Amino acid sequence: ARPVEMENSQLCKLFIGGLNVQTSESGLRGHFEAFGTLTDCVVVVNPQTKRSRCFGFVTYSNVEEADAAMAASPHAVDGNTVELKRAVSREDSARPGAHAKVKKLFVGGLKGDVAEGDLIEHFSQFGTVEKAEIIADKQSGKKRGFGFVYFQNHDAADKAAVVKFHPIQGHRVEVKKAVPKEDIHSGGGGGGSRSSRGQSSYGPMKSGGGGGGGGSWGGRSNSGPYRGGYGGGGGYG
Repeated sequence: ARPVEMENSQLCKLFIGGLNVQTSESGLRGHFEAFGTLTDCVVVVNPQTKRSRCFGFVTYSNVEEADAAMAASPHAVDGNTVELKRAVSREDSARPGAHAKVKKLFVGGLKGDVAEGDLIEHFSQFGTVEKAEIIADKQSGKKRGFGFVYFQNHDAADKAAVVKFHPIQGHRVEVKKAVPKEDIHSGGGGGGSRSSRGQSSYGPMKSGGGGGGGGSWGGRSNSGPYRGGYGGGGGYG
């Protein structure tokens, strides 16, 4: 079977933050096409003033080219050191923790025949996996149907999280970033309801409201290095 990542075009799209206000689309293209063929390149501007909002997106023709651009970080464009990360889809942008910078992923919907070694084998296609754990009930020892995967770097976790559903041992499992609850509530994306008692302290386990995205496009979050610009978390695309 082909690796999951090769089948997901969203992995080819990169968010570029912290651009020089003078950087044009041709300037952005000129820098990033050194790493591969760009199928799209955009600098996001204010629709009224036409002034750059200091972030944009580049889309490569395949995942390997996008990986090459990520591996070459940090990038300097027109004198500014810019931030690169995988672009979050428009659909996922409002999800709690979608823009968080983490190395740990929540994996849900695990069946009893899935072992930690299966998780490591599957997720290694996205980058180096440090460890995986499947959570079991402390009293009975019975598996609870979810676990966590720990990556060596943030980009590997971002890549795996872009693909929401993964086939493991013939089962369809769901993957989300494992974001501490306090990070979600401080993310500035809106007012998600608080978790009820007894629920996991990690965002993906939470069944509350849809707020707390932490940096959706055009948000007003004060978190992150680009205050008031694109909300501190990376836009969607």
